[in-house]
Amino acid sequence: MPEQFFPDPLYEVIEKVVKDGGNSGRVYVPKAWVGKKVKIILLEPLSD
Repeated sequence: MPEQFFPDPLYEVIEKVVKDGGNSGRVYVPKAWVGKKVKIILLEPLSD
């Protein structure tokens, strides 16, 4: 995996597996994060 750079300041990191959410994927984060700006980063290649 290439070297990773993250924005400064970075407040918290949580690594999770995306779960099925009907017609989409779903990732749950702490309730304190509601209304905050986040980024989701795909760490594995998509399979065909």
